[in-house]
Amino acid sequence: MRRFALLRTPTLTLAAAFAAACTVHASEPPPALAPAPAPLAAPQIAWSPAVAPKALSGAVQRGLAFLVAHQQADGGFGQGEESMNMRGSGQNAADRSNVADTCVTVLALIRAGSTPQSGPHAQNVLRAVEYVLGQIERADADSLSITDVNGTRVQGKLGTHVDTFMASLMLAEAKGHMPDPAREARLGRALDKVLHKIQRNQRADGGFENAGWAPVLAQAVAGKGVNRAVQKGATVSAESRKRFETWAGRQHDASTGGFEADGSAGVGLYAAAATVGTLDESKNTRSVERAQAEAAIAAKRPMSEVESRKARDDIKEAADVEKAANVAQQSVIARLEDPAFVAGFGSNGGEEFLSYMLLAESLVAKGGKEWQDWDRTMTANLERVQNGDGSWTGHHCITGRNFVTAAALLVLTADRAQVPLAAKIQRG
Repeated sequence: MRRFALLRTPTLTLAAAFAAACTVHASEPPPALAPAPAPLAAPQIAWSPAVAPKALSGAVQRGLAFLVAHQQADGGFGQGEESMNMRGSGQNAADRSNVADTCVTVLALIRAGSTPQSGPHAQNVLRAVEYVLGQIERADADSLSITDVNGTRVQGKLGTHVDTFMASLMLAEAKGHMPDPAREARLGRALDKVLHKIQRNQRADGGFENAGWAPVLAQAVAGKGVNRAVQKGATVSAESRKRFETWAGRQHDASTGGFEADGSAGVGLYAAAATVGTLDESKNTRSVERAQAEAAIAAKRPMSEVESRKARDDIKEAADVEKAANVAQQSVIARLEDPAFVAGFGSNGGEEFLSYMLLAESLVAKGGKEWQDWDRTMTANLERVQNGDGSWTGHHCITGRNFVTAAALLVLTADRAQVPLAAKIQRG
């Protein structure tokens, strides 16, 4: 049986790693984007978990209870209590709401079965979503920022604009689940604003000016957010989506199985998880487009030359992305028996838990023995290090209990992640 590395206890010396910084590319004006293609028709997309999901465990239920107990009066969530060796080191108060911590918490609550309109924590989710909407509505139209809450630990580690990327993913997940048309329209406007900011500020190489310790993980969240928004019927330019794919493709060397270290603080786990997470989400989106293109061709209805060329391009590009994603995934699977790789930085931080989420969502989509072994071992390890109050603690970098707890819950509930049915069909 495949055995994965156990989660490690905190290391004693972390100062050198905290001083590390990612490479920040010189600013360059982003080229103009061509008009976006027509969005995918959301009603035609069937969604389903890739595997039969387990019942929510006691550990998950305790984690959810911890999170909802720490919601602020304004509906948002703060970074929460930090570990003893990191307490007080951030500029933002632990109990002040911020977008990134709120978004990751909402994602965990949605994954566990609550939306803004239904589920045991529906009101908590709705209030949190509305906090994020308020932040976005007060932001300017064109910069990459969506919030005036700065100096958070998550920003310092994942990048100054991680809130924008987290919001794109959270709003895409909440889209279609608001309790009434007026609030659904409000969410749609906010999501469109966030997507505009991402597209406008994306560099030609697919990246962003997003200084932090390990911004590669925020890049993956942005890639997921953009693709899930498209899967929900939002409009994103073809160029912007391709830039995410090109960025991810450059991070992986298929000949060696290695992953580019730039922006990952030199931690292989982060680089690999970000690459696989980005490519897999794009593969899901393109699998739907390929299914639609193949259906159009099979129907033998009259098509213009432009429509015919687009259908052929959709099929080819979907195949190319699927191949790149599968090769990158195999490179990761080959390294899962290496304890040093799975341990990441060497102790548990929010970056590790976020990386595990990205890998879990990739492995569960593949299914089979690799997923079963991963899920079994991760579940045992995470339950072993859960705190008595239901939370999880980070011991380096991102240490706030709210973020770490939410990310841990997303790992434990990866079997509930929804994927387009077409993506399941493409996997056979």
